[in-house]
Amino acid sequence: MSTFFSVIIPAHNEENRLPDTLEQVQRFLEGQPFTFEIVIVENGSADGTLEVAQGFAQRHANVRVIQSERGKGAAVKHGMLEAKGEYRFMCDADLSMPVEEITNFIPPALRDVDIAIASREAKGAVRYNEPYYRHLGGRLVNFIIKLFILPGLNDTQCGFKCFRADVADKLFNLQTLEGWSFDIELLYLARRHGHSIREIPIHWYHDMETKVRALPDAIRMVRDIFLIHANARRGIYDEAR
Repeated sequence: MSTFFSVIIPAHNEENRLPDTLEQVQRFLEGQPFTFEIVIVENGSADGTLEVAQGFAQRHANVRVIQSERGKGAAVKHGMLEAKGEYRFMCDADLSMPVEEITNFIPPALRDVDIAIASREAKGAVRYNEPYYRHLGGRLVNFIIKLFILPGLNDTQCGFKCFRADVADKLFNLQTLEGWSFDIELLYLARRHGHSIREIPIHWYHDMETKVRALPDAIRMVRDIFLIHANARRGIYDEAR
């Protein structure tokens, strides 16, 4: 039987947050009318993340655990290319979006879209418990992204994105960045190759244990934006590898 929906969860040092996230996702998807799988990508953790993931997989036949030793971008790429679903959804391990909103990213709620990305800024989105300084920092980062590489997209960095299978296979095979900026590269690639992108407004809950470091990550993203443009000039994104 073919798989309709894959959830890819990159997990680095997530032994505390991962169990509840997995339970919520599994319970919700079991109540849906489509087939699904959960792919956990353990990403070089120094805690018990791998053991937590493997224990959950042993109890659920539709859950797989794979390993990636590099950054978040590499982990998501590995999971997306290993996934079997017709639609492939990347999901942060903190599950800062209510699990019930997953179905807004796939048919029948959403049709004729190649990539659906969660947005904390689209009309109808609501943020909860986010410190003002973090919101301001996030808006500054997005301003830079819009100015230099992705005009028109209001929230490229939210950790929930859904790709149609053929689009995922194409774009993730072209992806080169292995760290936090991989989202920017993928969306740049999507536009370069003519794929449609839709921003989906979500309810988003700030997690005080977030691993995002505003200033260092912003500096790294600026560097990576120029690297993406350099890759494009060299023709790296024009040939599947």
